[in-house]
Amino acid sequence: LPPPLSLNNTSFLEQLEELEKMFQEDHYPDNEKRREIAAVVGVTPQRIMVWFQNRRAKWRKSEKLRVKGNKKYPTSSA
Repeated sequence: LPPPLSLNNTSFLEQLEELEKMFQEDHYPDNEKRREIAAVVGVTPQRIMVWFQNRRAKWRKSEKLRVKGNKKYPTSSA
């Protein structure tokens, strides 16, 4: 069983929500933007940079699977 949501987990979920929102706006935040995000989320800009790198990798992987899935089942009837 997962541990019940503590105050810490709640703030973590809020941080994650904030980061996801930022990712939707921009996949490649510049140095200044990373510093702003870091201040809002409460972690170091380095952690923000790594999170965005990992999130882009996850996004690319899901895009690749989505495109691959579309080729398997073409929507146009030839």
